Amino acid sequence: MKMRAEQKTAVKNSIGRLVFVALSVLLQVIWICVQAMKLNRYSTWISVATSVLTLVVVILLYGRRTNAAFKMPWIILILAFPVLGLGMYLLFGRKEATQLVRERFERIDQSLDGLLIQDKAVRIKLQQTDRMAANEAAYIWNYAKYPIYQNTDVVFYKEASEGIKAQKQALNQAKHFIFMEYHAIEDKQSFGELKEILARKAKEGVEVRLFYDDIGSIGFINTDFIQRMEAEGIQCRVFNRLMPVLNVFMNNRDHRKITVIDGKIGFTGGYNLADEYFNITHPYGYWKDTGVRLEGDAVRSLTVMFLEMWNAIKGTDTDYTPYFLQDGAQPHEAGLAGSVGVTQSDANIAADSASGFVQPYADSPLDGEPVGENVYMGVVKAASEYVYFTTPYLIISDEMSRELCLAAKRGVDVRIVTPGIPDKKLVYRVTRSYYAQLASAGVRIFEYTPGFLHAKQCVSDDVTATVGTINLDYRSLYFHFENGVFLHRCEAVRKVREDFEDIFPVCREVTEQYAKKQSAAMKFGQCVLRLIAPLL
Repeated sequence: MKMRAEQKTAVKNSIGRLVFVALSVLLQVIWICVQAMKLNRYSTWISVATSVLTLVVVILLYGRRTNAAFKMPWIILILAFPVLGLGMYLLFGRKEATQLVRERFERIDQSLDGLLIQDKAVRIKLQQTDRMAANEAAYIWNYAKYPIYQNTDVVFYKEASEGIKAQKQALNQAKHFIFMEYHAIEDKQSFGELKEILARKAKEGVEVRLFYDDIGSIGFINTDFIQRMEAEGIQCRVFNRLMPVLNVFMNNRDHRKITVIDGKIGFTGGYNLADEYFNITHPYGYWKDTGVRLEGDAVRSLTVMFLEMWNAIKGTDTDYTPYFLQDGAQPHEAGLAGSVGVTQSDANIAADSASGFVQPYADSPLDGEPVGENVYMGVVKAASEYVYFTTPYLIISDEMSRELCLAAKRGVDVRIVTPGIPDKKLVYRVTRSYYAQLASAGVRIFEYTPGFLHAKQCVSDDVTATVGTINLDYRSLYFHFENGVFLHRCEAVRKVREDFEDIFPVCREVTEQYAKKQSAAMKFGQCVLRLIAPLL
């Protein structure tokens, strides 16, 4: 199905503020570089010191325990343009520059410590069921501190419109609290309907919290959004507000999408709260997105994720107990048959899912552990028959590329689906620059012809799947705060597989086209694009 691309309608947003901040930061960078160059010309000793410092930084950068694809662009930039490159790296390339932010998150995590505990019986049962999956779950628990659960009903939504419909119905039944955290919010039709529900629930005495990312929403809403929400009784905060000063942390955005209702029901997936995600508008053809609904023990992890980010902006929670276990009953006990936002068919599916394993997890750019990427690579390593991915952007590390290629070479059916209509043309060109290496190793590449595919999911061997917010690109894997759900032997896994079976027929396969020998000019162009990819 092809749809006519439409331009976004004018909305009251903060684009002007974005332009002002970008120009302000650019002028500051230029001023610093000009002063540094003047100093180098003023004194030979300063010039020699700059050269020595450049060499030291390059050596230390080369020895850093980080992805080689990140190191090389900085090394080349510093060696080619010592003053500019060194200045840019010292301002934007050092993890140490976010030390104060990391310490703040560590204090918040310490205050949340003890709220998430791994049930040993569940861990042992998974070990007896599937050792590879148990190893994956153990990694997530050991390095991200999110346990794996059973007793959780899962419903998969193959369209964002289905997910948001169920979400509205569940929100209408909230009794105690509502937590919503989204990368992007557009105050138009789709969010307008949610806003009416949130305002009504706030008037009923339900605690309503709304959290959004400043950069993610800057094209949709203005700075008065928080005041308008507060006027409706909705507590509202913005993550990492854009400021017209040099600030390394501005590069780290909140890309998570989480809704928690009374600690019993949770939603997550790829969709934000903007009209294009639900095909109300069509700026890039048909928008394809997916999500999941959780009800049961695993919602506890989503609650902790939200509380971490909410208090990162302003630490106001001192007692977290009101947000865990409402009404003295386990939320999964009644099953889904009588739950709001769930059809009888979904209830039957989820009833089977409750015996499976569910592990929501979050990824932070501040801890040096690329959990999102490692979970994906773990799924690829464990695959014996097939592994399928959808991603809006394909800008991956050498390690991820090697795992995908090795899986294909050992006979696993590896497929990656990317958009047919891009939202960012430069990033689309960079995405295509990764096709040749993968296709030549036997990885099959598909492009979604109806429009823009924004879903972030994978499925393997009919037993394991992940659904969440994590793209196969550097920003998601290394720079953003993200979240996902690891699913094992749930009926929802089969639903994810069925979604892929519906996707493939409306795609064009480009594997053969990119597996052919590329011209020297084409190879050079791809190398340049891949070189700048980590900096995009």
